[in-house]
Amino acid sequence: MSAQVRESDALLRRAPVQQRSVERLDRIVDACAALLDEVGYEGLTTRAVARRAGVPIGSVYRFFHDKRDLVAALGERNMEEYSARLAGRLAGARRDWVAIVDLVVNEYVAMRRGVAGFATVDFGSSEALSGRLAALLAEHLGAPVGEDFRLALRIAVETCDAILRYAFRDDPAGDARVIAEAKELTQAYLARFSLE
Repeated sequence: MSAQVRESDALLRRAPVQQRSVERLDRIVDACAALLDEVGYEGLTTRAVARRAGVPIGSVYRFFHDKRDLVAALGERNMEEYSARLAGRLAGARRDWVAIVDLVVNEYVAMRRGVAGFATVDFGSSEALSGRLAALLAEHLGAPVGEDFRLALRIAVETCDAILRYAFRDDPAGDARVIAEAKELTQAYLARFSLE
């Protein structure tokens, strides 16, 4: 899995230029993700990340100011991966809220279950996620989305996020009943917006 950290992101102190540097950055972000699953954010240190990645500590600081920036880069990578996965699935999706919300939630659940560090970091912010979803939906629908829809989508993302966090609180695989409730609530809320 490639870090896919965009050069335009202010998270990086220095963008990698050579392939070797890109690979080193990938190893660093991968190590961060694995360690988050093992020790959590509080236990994460840049020294442990460097050790796990097999790079000198200076390599970590070459790219990141501190662990906060490193974790933010992981959130950005997760957002890029989620967006790519979702865009591919939306391409053939029906134009109704049941299908779309199912895809959006199912991709989140799949990443929560299978992507290292995702349970701790996911996307970094629900505001960024709702903006990305608005762009993906505008592309899928072939039309720009209005401000009322953007606000509703932001509320839907915040609400669904809270419910999904509850679904995973006591069950590492996610409580299927709670996940189904999150979908139903979100579908009903967004149903007032026509997809035609």
